[in-house]
Amino acid sequence: MLELSILGFLYEKPLHGYELKERIHGLSGHVRPVSDGALYPAITRLVKNGLVDSRTEPGASAAPRRTLSLTADGRRELLARLRAPKDTEITDGQRFFTLLSFLGHLPDRADQAAVLRRRQEFLNTPASFFYEDGAPVVAEREPDLFRRGMLRIARATGTAEKAWLTEALAELEDGEPPARP
Repeated sequence: MLELSILGFLYEKPLHGYELKERIHGLSGHVRPVSDGALYPAITRLVKNGLVDSRTEPGASAAPRRTLSLTADGRRELLARLRAPKDTEITDGQRFFTLLSFLGHLPDRADQAAVLRRRQEFLNTPASFFYEDGAPVVAEREPDLFRRGMLRIARATGTAEKAWLTEALAELEDGEPPARP
């Protein structure tokens, strides 16, 4: 997800490494903090693969700064990743939120809707954190206070997300052009 975040934020505009790190931290840092030891090697791989351009610019009052921008290949790669996300980017909530953050960059509403349909299908598959005798445990029958809380929170979150997905798919399918940032 780190590479998707890098490509997504650089799609919007060139950024200095520190600015990029702050944006990534704002997106998912409270759940999955990004360290310099993860960010800068990822940037280096993307530069090596021709997806990101790195150039040094003079600093305003400090040392020179490294500015990162997306190449044409980087733009194509981002759009390809958004059109065909990995299964874990659909099933893992935080990964899906990262994907959702950049899904608006896809120019085709049908492509956007296809991704949302995959998430909707996943959410409509019965699941639970806990099973007994092969059946999902229902929150109201869970004796443990904390597990009951997990189940109720997950159900409420899932219900809200399913409602939003239904609304979003209806909006995407009404024929208006997608909103651009």
